[in-house]
Amino acid sequence: MNRKNIVFGTGPLGLWVARLLAEQDKQVTVVNRSGKVVGGIADRIQVEKGDANDPDVVYQICKDADAVFHCAMPPYTQWPERFPPLTKGILAGVKRAGCRLIYGDNLYGYGDVKGAPLNEGLPNRATGPKGMVRAAMAEMLLGDPDVETVIGRGSDFYGPLVTNALVGEEFFLRAFAGKPVNLLGNVDLPHTYTYIKDFARALVTLSDHCDAYGQIWHVPSAPTITTRQLVSIVEEKIGRPIKVRASGRRMVSFLGFFSPMLKEVEEMMYEWEQPYIVEHGKYRERFGDVSTPHDIAIEETVAWYRSRRH
Repeated sequence: MNRKNIVFGTGPLGLWVARLLAEQDKQVTVVNRSGKVVGGIADRIQVEKGDANDPDVVYQICKDADAVFHCAMPPYTQWPERFPPLTKGILAGVKRAGCRLIYGDNLYGYGDVKGAPLNEGLPNRATGPKGMVRAAMAEMLLGDPDVETVIGRGSDFYGPLVTNALVGEEFFLRAFAGKPVNLLGNVDLPHTYTYIKDFARALVTLSDHCDAYGQIWHVPSAPTITTRQLVSIVEEKIGRPIKVRASGRRMVSFLGFFSPMLKEVEEMMYEWEQPYIVEHGKYRERFGDVSTPHDIAIEETVAWYRSRRH
């Protein structure tokens, strides 16, 4: 059946979800505030303007849909005030429309687990504002008995279309130019990175399986390596050495006085000061181990960034 799918949010996750759905010959509409998409999108994907904070707008967009993907996100510095109303608007509109809801989440809600591996059975113990917001929204979505909801959670991601991330545009442009790249914490500790295509593919897979709903799933990621090892793969793909400049908590705190973004990053520094290993055994046992090796993922990412330079 050619299902109609709505994707709220046209960041990298939303766009890759839309592309993968279109590749399966499903009807896809992406929604954002402007009704425009930067960076291009497949012809068979529709773009619609809409304010997801308004349940009536969400309902009108979703009333004939089967599945709705919540990949929308306000600016990182405005999560506490803007994220909950956005998610409430989507939830209320989807409930009225009678659609299934698929939510692309991160791992902030667990809080600082002191280096222990992260799995779906952990409680929400975040103490910072961004982590508490993420935890509250997940609880709200899964707690509504009138909406079938499934949550897919990914770790720090990278890949084509990903620009605003630690291993994003600034990282690759500096690497190409032979300049030091800016990273966080201890780059010799293991840290799970998620390839953006794997994240999107997992959300699409979860959307197709009724038994997945009502649960949280960690999306598949390549075997965990250190950040320095990830940089080494990039070095190999671009054919030149990369100098790493890593900032610790004290430096991030100082720079936060001058940068609103770095001020927000300080809350999450625990991720980079101890091992950050994300398990996805639950997903692997149900759907198979379909993560993209870092070697291939980095090669595709480097190729995408090179294409943008010409």
